[in-house]
Amino acid sequence: MVALIIILLVIWLILAILGFAVKGLLWLAILGIVFFIITAIVGWLRRGASRN
Repeated sequence: MVALIIILLVIWLILAILGFAVKGLLWLAILGIVFFIITAIVGWLRRGASRN
């Protein structure tokens, strides 16, 4: 599960960087940042839930 979350975080980060690098793809950068944040929150919550 942790590996999947890390892979997703890397993919979203690459999409965000690509979105900022290519002039017309600002929407992709925003989408990548939003997905990165959502994936990080879900991963953090699941990690905390598995400890209890």
